[in-house]
Amino acid sequence: MADFWRDSGYHLLQRTESGHLAVTDAFLSAYVRRPEMRPVEESCDAERALYTELLAKPRTAVPESRLATLADPDARDNYRILLGFRDRLVAAGTVEDCYLGTFLPRPGGPSGGNVSIPPLFIDQMTHVILRTILDGCEDGLRVRAAEMLFRAQKVTIADGAVMAADAETVDMYATSGGFGSLGQLVVEAQTPLRTVELDVLDSSNADLYWMRDEKHDTVINLNFAGDGLDALCRVLESWIAHFFDVRVSIQPVQQISDERWVWHFGLDAEGNRMLNDLYEGVEVDEGRLARLLALFRMDFADPAVMPSSIAGRPVYLAMATDTGGILRLKPQNLLVNLPLASRS
Repeated sequence: MADFWRDSGYHLLQRTESGHLAVTDAFLSAYVRRPEMRPVEESCDAERALYTELLAKPRTAVPESRLATLADPDARDNYRILLGFRDRLVAAGTVEDCYLGTFLPRPGGPSGGNVSIPPLFIDQMTHVILRTILDGCEDGLRVRAAEMLFRAQKVTIADGAVMAADAETVDMYATSGGFGSLGQLVVEAQTPLRTVELDVLDSSNADLYWMRDEKHDTVINLNFAGDGLDALCRVLESWIAHFFDVRVSIQPVQQISDERWVWHFGLDAEGNRMLNDLYEGVEVDEGRLARLLALFRMDFADPAVMPSSIAGRPVYLAMATDTGGILRLKPQNLLVNLPLASRS
């Protein structure tokens, strides 16, 4: 069985009986060890003492009066952000409850909708939650597809193929050829670099992923009815099941031909706007439509979990890039916008 994504922090957490991730001191300490938190040569004694104490006891209460003793204002701000996130994790008890509580009201917890957690931390929660969802998965293509939920993708369309590559990796090669600072110097000197070709994963070569699971240097094909889009659908189904124990089936569709279209939402901001316009009958020009990567139909295995007014009706989803060809999926949309009777 392949191990993967050791950088997610999954191995620092404990699984509850329900399969969710209980927050541990080891996981909290890993955040204290982040590079931006480590004292530097100029750090004052108060900052060094706080760092040492939190490493040993990461749940230590730190009042604002103690933060005020830190000489460096940037250090004070960093600790405020970190401790705010830590406190939400500890109060929630599990990473999943912290994630849900960020976007949805939770009984006895902070109200959702006020997203004060930095996007980086939200992506990291997504990362580690997906790691537990995919534990035991032997399909490298499905695990690569899951990266799309927490890492932006640069999408290119050539010869009818819709290809998604990790945006950060593409940017790295575009600016330095993958050679770091040396590569940047070469680029600035306008010296040609070697061409870098990223491997496109499919069902026939998916095992390549296990040797490169933390390099983010593989490409996924998102063509309709292809292996890549199918892998993404399975990940989205598992994401919903993990949080709500609700079984759904998600399949790509080429168009929405439904006179009783009643529910939809986007998997990203642009997909959401586009579906809203299509539903309202607003004309969508060809330039915008060209950025629509996929439409999906979601069906519930048990319609009784849906509000009675729409029970049994499909839910339509969309996925689109922004004007720069970047795809930023928002997996929280699947949780916030899912039509469940328990919310009505």
